[in-house]
Amino acid sequence: MPAITESHVIDSVADALQFISCYHPRDFIRAMAAAWAREQSPAARNAMAQILVNSRMAALGHRPICQDTGVANISVRIGVGARIDWHRPLQEIVDDAVRRAYRSDTNPLRASVVADPFGRRHNTGDNAPAMLHVEMVAGDRIDIDVSAKGGGSENKTKFAVLNPSASVSDWVVGTVEAMGAGWCPPGILGIGIGGSVDKAMVMAKQALNEPIDATALRDRGPATREEELRLEIMDRINALGIGAQGLGGITTVLDVKVRSFPTHAASLPVALVPNCAATRHVHFVLDGSGPATLEPPDLSDWPELDFRDAWKDARHVDLDHLTREEIASWQPGDSLLLSGRLLTGRDAAHRRIEQLLAEGRPLPVSFRDRAIYYVGPVDPVGDEVVGPAGPTTSTRMDRYSDMMIEGLGVSVMIGKAERGPETIATIARNGAAYLIAVGGAAYLVSQAIRAARVLAFEDLGMEAIHEFVVRDMPVTVAVDARGGSVHVRGPRQWRMPA
Repeated sequence: MPAITESHVIDSVADALQFISCYHPRDFIRAMAAAWAREQSPAARNAMAQILVNSRMAALGHRPICQDTGVANISVRIGVGARIDWHRPLQEIVDDAVRRAYRSDTNPLRASVVADPFGRRHNTGDNAPAMLHVEMVAGDRIDIDVSAKGGGSENKTKFAVLNPSASVSDWVVGTVEAMGAGWCPPGILGIGIGGSVDKAMVMAKQALNEPIDATALRDRGPATREEELRLEIMDRINALGIGAQGLGGITTVLDVKVRSFPTHAASLPVALVPNCAATRHVHFVLDGSGPATLEPPDLSDWPELDFRDAWKDARHVDLDHLTREEIASWQPGDSLLLSGRLLTGRDAAHRRIEQLLAEGRPLPVSFRDRAIYYVGPVDPVGDEVVGPAGPTTSTRMDRYSDMMIEGLGVSVMIGKAERGPETIATIARNGAAYLIAVGGAAYLVSQAIRAARVLAFEDLGMEAIHEFVVRDMPVTVAVDARGGSVHVRGPRQWRMPA
């Protein structure tokens, strides 16, 4: 048997990271299409349509599905009989693959990894290092799972050590209900039960790489306690009415994956890891014959649909002449098509603004009566003015709401997921509004951006303040000028009786 070399690993992992940036797994496309077909909530159905259209566009254009091209998660299972011909630590080898993939000239991916996590948090610039997990297993080959995990879903990871007599289902359902929409449903839940803290977390994350088979499982019936638990949790979560993007609907999870392991008699560790609507992973095997070959989905896997039908009655909004009176006329759930100039800014930019104000220094940009979009775009290629540019989770910006809305006069914010009660109160007090774009539709959103330039904080890279010129950018009113929230009304409407 020929040896498995460094180049086999580097070429395969780098190709896999590029591959998953553009292609949803085939089973995910089919599961999302089936969920879209049976969805009864117009808002959730529209959101799913955008996700599916974006997915097909990304595949055809070979550009990232989501602007958050994720941290590289690499799970390697090395057969004890495998012939290995490398002389460096596997971490170094895999990191070389990550650098190659994320620095690609033809499809650059957004570097999101920061060093010194509790200090300066400067960006490594190449998305290395990878999050690597290695196991020794039976056999004579190497199995590798490559996934890209975005911050929105990763940040919603939960862990608890329950009493051994507690209900895992109750804990998971209660936890998901409290998580909000920041993890970009509909997606997948990975659950690890037993083992230890670290074992449960690894099981939960690795379970996300398993094929989506909830429908087949339901058809044949569960054969194990894990399978019974999968269906129970899935049904209970979907009955919550959270729906796509938290807008209210009948599908919040497409599948629930459960792995278990023996544990201490006094403990019941449970880890919960969600995967968003930009679920991205691929599995391959190395046997010494060369790098892996990856097979993309077929165009027939996507349904034929046009999300624009749902926007034919949307209100057109001119951002350059927007008044507080017009903002006051918006209602939660209204569909808007934005045109004109808007600013961008997210975590690092908001921190920089806060620092400048604390030091009494002037700001480089006026925010008075402007719209700000929470986004960290991918670098453009070819004739693009900007790469994929979907929204980031808005709740991270809640701590800056008083500063931005009351202090600096921002009138409209655009992001994804819900806002906290204090931010909603600030919005209502100032007659502002909060709008959402669909998380997981970054390439689709970028098509509405006709011009882009950096206005301030260029050293922050993708977190710099840009000015975008947009035409017919699709958004939904999430919080209106009176504090009404679609993330409260939607799930309440679609929740099933207990």
